Amino acid sequence: MSKKIICLFDVDGTLTKPRLKIEPHVEKTLHEISKKQQLDLAVVGGSDLEKVKEQLGGNEVFKKFKYVFSENGLVAYKDGKQLPSESIQNFIGEDSLQDFINFCLRYISELKLPFKRGTFIEFRTGMINVSPVGRNCSQKERLQFYEYDKEHHVREKFIQALKKEFSDLALTYSIGGQISFDVFPIGWDKTYCLRHIDEYDEIHFFGDKTREGGNDYEIYESDLTVGHRVSGPEDTLEQLKVLCEVLDEKRSKE
Repeated sequence: MSKKIICLFDVDGTLTKPRLKIEPHVEKTLHEISKKQQLDLAVVGGSDLEKVKEQLGGNEVFKKFKYVFSENGLVAYKDGKQLPSESIQNFIGEDSLQDFINFCLRYISELKLPFKRGTFIEFRTGMINVSPVGRNCSQKERLQFYEYDKEHHVREKFIQALKKEFSDLALTYSIGGQISFDVFPIGWDKTYCLRHIDEYDEIHFFGDKTREGGNDYEIYESDLTVGHRVSGPEDTLEQLKVLCEVLDEKRSKE
């Protein structure tokens, strides 16, 4: 009997270039491989559902992927139907939540950066997304800040300040993308989504931020997944093709 296998993909930097839409040939190849190999497909992103849909084809995403996990799986869909979710405000309480947000806004107000735009705090179901430069910056400005941050470690220093100030809260901090970092309760990283797909014999995860501190690290390192570190959409397709060759070889021996 063939193993039940699912391929689970990060979105930004794995299926798409950061914050951009999936390329038609990437999408086409994914689904051709899925059909040929009888693999289920799933996506998991740290962003909210609207951003995932924006990058992967609107409501069609529910037809293209068996599982759609936004906010690390706190907001989860199977075959287009929403699964039960939890919220960060219920977990840490309104008082602590406001203290945390107020600290972030004060910290950002004292930062001197090459530029600042709008939406510095984005409140999501299962996490808080913090952007020192502001999520309203343009694609060009995203790249500028990303390069600036690599030299000046703005996000890393911000996280260290938060860890010191809120050491009593059971929170995890994860740098993802180019301009922000995510904050969520311990255990609510991308491994959270795995509880929804435990019926599979093999879960192959593909992600680009797999180094420690990156938002793919925990799920990449999980004993429940086979991790594939990728450098972008084209590399994802190449590694997926290699996986298919391995699966074909195994099946030929069965």
